[in-house]
Amino acid sequence: MWRRVIYHPEVNYALRQTLVLCLPVFLFWLLGDLPTGFLLSLVPACCSIGGLDTPHKHFFKRLAIGATLFVISSVLLQFLLLWSVPLPLCMLILTLLFGVTAEISPLYGRLMPAALVTAIFTLGMAGNLPIWRVALLFVIGTVWYGLFIRLWFRLWQEQPMRESLSLLYRQLAYYMDEKYSLLTQHTDPEKALPPLLLRQQQVMDTIALVYQQIYMITNLKHPRHRRLIQAFQVALDLQEHITVSLHQPGEVQKLVEQSQAEAVIRHNAKTISHRLQILADDILYHRRPVPFNMNSDLSALEKIAHHHPNNPVGAFCYYHFSRIAHLLSRQKPLYNRTLMPIQSHLPFLLALKNYCSLKSVALKNAARIGITLAAGAGIGLTLNLPKPYWILMTIMVVSQNGYSATRIRIQHRSLGTMIGILAGGAILHLYYSQNLMLVLMLVLTFCSYLIVRKNYGIAVIGFTITALYTLQIISNSGMNYLLPRMIDTVIGCILAFASSLWLWPQWQSATLRRNAHSALETYQQHLRQIFNMTNDVAELAYTRMKVNQAHNTLFTALNQAMQEPGFNTRYLADMRLWVTHSQFLVEHLNAMTTIARDQYVLVPTLAQEYLNACEILIQTCQQRLEYDGPSGDNSILPIVESEDNDELSETSMEKHIERILAHLTTMHTISSLAWQQRPHHGMWLKRKLREEGEAD
Repeated sequence: MWRRVIYHPEVNYALRQTLVLCLPVFLFWLLGDLPTGFLLSLVPACCSIGGLDTPHKHFFKRLAIGATLFVISSVLLQFLLLWSVPLPLCMLILTLLFGVTAEISPLYGRLMPAALVTAIFTLGMAGNLPIWRVALLFVIGTVWYGLFIRLWFRLWQEQPMRESLSLLYRQLAYYMDEKYSLLTQHTDPEKALPPLLLRQQQVMDTIALVYQQIYMITNLKHPRHRRLIQAFQVALDLQEHITVSLHQPGEVQKLVEQSQAEAVIRHNAKTISHRLQILADDILYHRRPVPFNMNSDLSALEKIAHHHPNNPVGAFCYYHFSRIAHLLSRQKPLYNRTLMPIQSHLPFLLALKNYCSLKSVALKNAARIGITLAAGAGIGLTLNLPKPYWILMTIMVVSQNGYSATRIRIQHRSLGTMIGILAGGAILHLYYSQNLMLVLMLVLTFCSYLIVRKNYGIAVIGFTITALYTLQIISNSGMNYLLPRMIDTVIGCILAFASSLWLWPQWQSATLRRNAHSALETYQQHLRQIFNMTNDVAELAYTRMKVNQAHNTLFTALNQAMQEPGFNTRYLADMRLWVTHSQFLVEHLNAMTTIARDQYVLVPTLAQEYLNACEILIQTCQQRLEYDGPSGDNSILPIVESEDNDELSETSMEKHIERILAHLTTMHTISSLAWQQRPHHGMWLKRKLREEGEAD
C-alpha cells in the first residue's frame, strides 16, 4: 500500500513541490522572519518554469546558468528602473535579451520565461529591498532548489523515467483496447480512425519524452538504468506490433460471419491490454513482474487462422499477437537497436547569429511576448498601478505555444482565479490566527499540486487562495487586493489572447502543407531502407520511428488547426482525409518493417520496381503540395493500374506495398482538391513550399 502512495506520480510530485516551497517558510517562521520566508519561496516557481527540476547529466551546470540569468534579470530590471526607463520598454528589452536561449535548445529555451517571471517578482520587491538583497535572494533560492531536487532524485532514483515508462505501457494498453473493442464497426475511417490517432499521438509523445530522459542520464551502464532502457526497447517493439493494421474491413466481416473470430480476437486483445497495465504498475511501483504466458489464448486464434487459410485476417492477428505475447513473457526486445543519437545544443555564438535573423522563430516568439508584456505594463501605468506585476504574471502563465493551448489555459486561469478570489475573500473575513492560516496554506498547496497536471483550473483556485494568504501575512491587506487582482487577471488574459491572434500567430493551419511534405519525405526514406534489404536493424528501427513521429507532427498540427479561427473548413476537411490515408500508410510501413527483418521475400529486381513506383507516387504528391500549378497530371495512374492488374500477390509484403500505392494515389487526388480549397490570403499566396517555410 505504501508503494502506491509514495511512488504515485501525482503524490510524489505534489509532495516534492510542497516541501521545496514550504520548508523555507517554516525555517524563517522559526527564525521570526516570516515575510523573508515567503519571498524565498517565490524562487522555486522560477526554477520549475525554467526546467531546472529535470534530471540531467549537467544538472549543476544548468543550475548555475539558471541562477546567473535570474540575477541578471533582477539586477538589470532594477537598474533600468533607477535610470528612469519606462517599465514597458524594460519588459521588451528583457524579453528580447533572453529570447536567444530558445535558439540554443528547447530545454534552454525554458529559461526565458523563468527569467521574465524573476523580473516580475523583482518588480514587486523593487524599492522595498536593496538591489543586492533581491539578487542574493534569488541566488540562495536557486541553490536551495537545486540541492533539494538533487537530494530528492537521489532518494527516488529513476522515478521520472519510471513514471514515463509506466505511462507508455498504459497508453499502449489503451491503444490495444481502442483498436479491438469494436472490431466489426471499424469500417468507416472517418469515425473509427480519429480515436486511434489520438491514442497513437499520446504514445508517440510519451516515447519522445522517454528518449529525452534517457539522454539526460549520467551513467547508462548502471544495472538500474540498463533495466529501464531494456523495458523501453520492449515498449518500442510492442508499439510496432500494436499499431499495425490490415485495413480489410470486408475480410474482417467475412471471417466474423464464418467463425468466432471476433470474440477470440477481442479476448486476446483484452488479455494483452490487462498484462500491459500490470507491467505499467510494476515499473512504477518497483515490483518484479510475475511469469506470464498466453499460449492457450493464442491456440484458439491459431486454429481460426488454419481453418480459414484464404482469409488474411486470422494469420495477420495470430502473427502480431504471438509476437506481442513473446515480448510480454520474456521482457526482452526482439531486436537490439541503437537509440536515437543525442541532440546537442547550438553554441552560443551560432545561436546568437541565428537569433538575429528576422526569420528566427525564437525572435518572433520573444517579440510577441515582449510586446504583450509591454502592453500590459502600459495599461497598468495608465490605470495608475506603479507595479502591475499581477497583469504581467497572468500573461506569462497563460501564454502557450499555439492558439488552442492559450485559449484553454486562459479559460482555466481566469475562472480559477475568480473563484479563488471569491473563496479567499470569504475565508479572510473569518480572521483566522496566523498559525492556522499557515496550516491551511500548507494543505491547499499540497492539494493544488496534487491535481494541477490533470485539473489546472481547480488547482488555480487553491493557488489564488494561498496568494491572498501570503499578501495578508506580509502586508495584512489581503482584502484590499481582491477586486484589483480580479481586474488584473482579466486584463492579462485578454492581452495574451490578443497576442495569440494578431502578433505573429503560430497558425497550425498554415503548416499543414509543409508538415505533409516532410512526412512524405520521411516515408520515402524508410521505404528505401526496406527495399534496399539493409542489415542495419538499428537504422531500420530509427527510420521507422521517424516515420511515426513525422505523422504524429502532422496529426498534431491538424488537431490544433481544427480549433483555429479564420480558416476554410473545407480545406481542413480535405486535409483530415489526407491525414487519414497517411495513417493507413504508416501502419503498412510498420508491418513491412517487421516483415523485412523476419522474412524478407522480394527478389532484388521486384523490390527495385516497387521502390521506383513508390518514389514516383511520393514525389508526385510532393509536387502537388509544393507547386501552385494545374492538377491534371495523371502520369502516375498507369503505374498503379499495372500493379493492380497483376495477379493476386503471394506474399504479405506485396499486399502491403499495393495498398501503399493505392493510398498514395488517393493522397495525390486529395492534395489537388485541398489546394483548391486553401485560404487565399497572407502566406497562402506563396507559390512554393520552400518560400512558405522561410516565411514561417
